[in-house]
Amino acid sequence: MIKLHKLSLGLFFLALITFSCKQEETPMDPQSKLEEEQQKLIPSSEIDQIILKSLQETGDFLWMDQSDQLIWSALVQSDSVLTVGYSPAQLESPNSRIGIESVQDPNWQASALKVLDRVQETLDLNQSPNARQVIMDSQIHEDLPYLEVKVSSLEVLVNLREMAEVRYFEPLSYEFDYQLLNQGQDARYFSDSGCSNDPEPNLPSSDYSIVSPNAKASWDYPQMGISQAWTQSTGDNITIGLIDTGVSPNQSLLGSGFESGESANRTIQKFGTYKTGFWWWKKYDGPNDQCGHGTAMAGVIASPRNSVGNMLGVAYDANLISVRGTSDVIVNSGNEKDGVAEALVLLGKRSDVKIISMSVGDVFSNSKVADAIRYAYNRGKLIMAAAGTSTSFTNWYGVIFPANMNETVAITGVKEGAGYQRCNTCHSGSQVDFTVIMERAGSENKPLSLAFSGNDPSTVGGSSVATATASGIAALLWSQNPGWSRAQILDRLTSTADLYPNKNSQYGWGNLDAGAALGVY
Repeated sequence: MIKLHKLSLGLFFLALITFSCKQEETPMDPQSKLEEEQQKLIPSSEIDQIILKSLQETGDFLWMDQSDQLIWSALVQSDSVLTVGYSPAQLESPNSRIGIESVQDPNWQASALKVLDRVQETLDLNQSPNARQVIMDSQIHEDLPYLEVKVSSLEVLVNLREMAEVRYFEPLSYEFDYQLLNQGQDARYFSDSGCSNDPEPNLPSSDYSIVSPNAKASWDYPQMGISQAWTQSTGDNITIGLIDTGVSPNQSLLGSGFESGESANRTIQKFGTYKTGFWWWKKYDGPNDQCGHGTAMAGVIASPRNSVGNMLGVAYDANLISVRGTSDVIVNSGNEKDGVAEALVLLGKRSDVKIISMSVGDVFSNSKVADAIRYAYNRGKLIMAAAGTSTSFTNWYGVIFPANMNETVAITGVKEGAGYQRCNTCHSGSQVDFTVIMERAGSENKPLSLAFSGNDPSTVGGSSVATATASGIAALLWSQNPGWSRAQILDRLTSTADLYPNKNSQYGWGNLDAGAALGVY
């Protein structure tokens, strides 16, 4: 980011009554009224109920559909940082062009400065004690069309909403109480194991097969045509970007052993875009996984075909770029939104990255992250995103963000066996594109993944593992057809999926079939 140049007795009572009536008839001046309104904060409990109602009725929640008073209340009850999306006023459909236009273009820069000037003017007129800090307390993103500013007046929101240059404004750091979704129970979701990723040394032998030199192939690989597809492609020369919680430095197969066994001539790179701290005092927290989820996803995608008895990934010869953009699987804090957006820009700029795998998200949309999704999409990236996973709630809830965006491919998980039955914790809905088999019908066991450390595999479930698996399958296909575009890859995955040409209202085109996609059968 860059910082910006940032009255005898009867007469008395008669007079008193007259004065009182006049007082009631005299309208309050706009400034006094506004100041009074600023004291009427909507408590966070009411804001959360409004969010919950919107999720139940529409499947999403959009800040710009809410009153300025509600957004102001959310700001005051968080860190007062407002994210403002901008564009030149003359654009008819600015959101559709995000990522194509350069925000360094003079017209875009002028729009950003105009927004900041309006904020400054508003605070100057109100004689706000913080007015002189607006330029210092503001940031304009170098690549994405948004800026952030500390807001100390409700009138700022009122004036911003009138500007043709403003596409949206949202509180950066307001966090919805997820316990409302499942009546006070544990509200973690996306992965059955959440942030735990322990090894399982006593896995049933029926849940894997041994392949040379001594690696364990997960039970679902043959059912998805993955084992069969390896005769044609192993993902070599394809780079997959993973946005998650990072990878563990204690898992050697994602470190010094990434090129081991029958996996060679490939690379793994690790970045961290997640920051800790507040506003100007934030610092990067490194690439290392402190959760376990990212390590598991990396394993499913590209763990090497090893000789130490651990699991191997779907695309075991592919390159991997791990970006720690979030501290856990729910992208709800301001720092996590920042981190994921920055990760998307980082991977979007990389010409070698073909696929971006995102087994993280949130129950409602965030415009900053949406801008970053468009940024990467408009640079040709195939973005696989988890449709959502719950532990014990939200059976009513459909596809989460960002998997509900047109620019992403939404993946969910189903049980093995005839017919389609979603996994116990997986979301489904009309926005699902593909499914992946990832839960055993009887035991409900999940696919193998890499544990935080050691040579014993772990297991992982939900739409998270489904998304990582789908990303690996796409890599196999792209490796076989390196000259293909994203559209061609997606068309081939669609035409060879189980339910094609009839798209299901809950499961999209159905199970991916790697073998069919690669022409093995």
